[in-house]
Amino acid sequence: MRNALDWRIKYSRRLAVIDAAVVIWAVAGAYIVRFGFEETTGDQDATYVWLSIVLALVWWFMLGAWSSRASRILGTGSDEYKRVAAASLWLFGLVAIVSYVFRFDTARGYVGVALPAGVFGLLLARWHLRQHLSVERGRGNSMSRLLLMGGPSAVAHLASSLDKATQSGYLPVAAYIPGQQDHPEVEAKSGLEVLGYKPDTESIMAAIRRCGADAVAVSAGVQLHPQTLRHLGWELAARNIGLIMAPALTDIAGPRIHTQQVAGLPLIHVTTPTLEGGQRVAKRLFDIVVAGFLIVVFAPLMAIIALMVRIDTRGPTLFRQERVGIEGTHFRMLKFRSMVVDAELQLAELAHRNEGNGILFKIKDDPRITRVGGFLRKYSLDELPQLFNIFAGSMSLVGPRPPLPSEVEVYEQDVRRRLLVKPGLTGLWQVSGRSNLSWQDSVRLDLYYVENWSLAGDLVILLRTVRAVFHSTGAY
Repeated sequence: MRNALDWRIKYSRRLAVIDAAVVIWAVAGAYIVRFGFEETTGDQDATYVWLSIVLALVWWFMLGAWSSRASRILGTGSDEYKRVAAASLWLFGLVAIVSYVFRFDTARGYVGVALPAGVFGLLLARWHLRQHLSVERGRGNSMSRLLLMGGPSAVAHLASSLDKATQSGYLPVAAYIPGQQDHPEVEAKSGLEVLGYKPDTESIMAAIRRCGADAVAVSAGVQLHPQTLRHLGWELAARNIGLIMAPALTDIAGPRIHTQQVAGLPLIHVTTPTLEGGQRVAKRLFDIVVAGFLIVVFAPLMAIIALMVRIDTRGPTLFRQERVGIEGTHFRMLKFRSMVVDAELQLAELAHRNEGNGILFKIKDDPRITRVGGFLRKYSLDELPQLFNIFAGSMSLVGPRPPLPSEVEVYEQDVRRRLLVKPGLTGLWQVSGRSNLSWQDSVRLDLYYVENWSLAGDLVILLRTVRAVFHSTGAY
């Protein structure tokens, strides 16, 4: 527990120093940009000096008041960024209100520089620190030690999920299974040592002290009386040990979860986003505007690629392939040809060399790929013509991977939910490993997108796509 507390204190202090440096930089820079090259009266100059000092101090305190330095949001998720932006916007909103009420004429250029520069600097600094923290956690450092408590299957599932997401900062160290009839010393699936089975607060607290956990994660199937769980919460709070409730919900994004207090019970409501009405129009409008812009920007590059494809090997420049779109409709997907003309006829001969993830056919060193095609595939340049599919409406910028009809024929019932939205040029599959993923992981990511769609999420995926393309991970 001491190590966990040490990293929390260390990063909290580091964030406080970084926040102070960025805020001072933004406010001082705004002052210099607005007044540094102008002659101002002594009173005006002194007023803005004091305003800058007060603004910097209040800004720094508001970042803390909005809990943007809380250890539980460090390293993963968007809460940290949202809180930084919210604290900053609230501050400058208050500045505008105070200026209006007291008729204080605040220079628009001063505010117009300080706010965007400060928010950008704070977010960039947080991002850089998050990269460092992610590296630390990859080495097993800066982690919160967790005692997992619940039924055997729930504990195993939670342990497996946390092991796959080390960047979240949670390290399962032991298990506690209240009320289990048999008493194994080690949980079979997760391999965690089981520290007890008695459903009472004293035994659980003893297990916590034994493993040095600084938080307890309560999952499904826990056989504890609600009053016992309440007493446990009091004991944990008194010792500054976290209590985490982990319901049996998987692949559910935060915006879909809403809590409601009813008779003292925190009921969790889970909503399913529907891509209808205004949301469908917004996504389609976004696709048209961005795809149209990218077609204009990349037109010279696409012309050069088309010429390279024609010079490299004989055959058509574009490769047209039938794919399955929204609700099972078929369309012709466009790509720059990256293989020899008779590539599909050679497929049967190469079936035994399949290195794909089951249903998908992939070969790392595919002999059908041309010289130019290998380069195009490495940086996903062969997919640029799909911008015309997006502009025409058969595809979207972001969505599940467009499947072949032969793949859809062997889909299980739940996998068919991928067809509820338009397939995308990019998606969670594209930015999470691409061909290196297993079929199960590919399906899970696509279903997660379908069930948790949002326009903000699309923007994040597009930004991550740029990084994935340059790293060319899993592209072959």
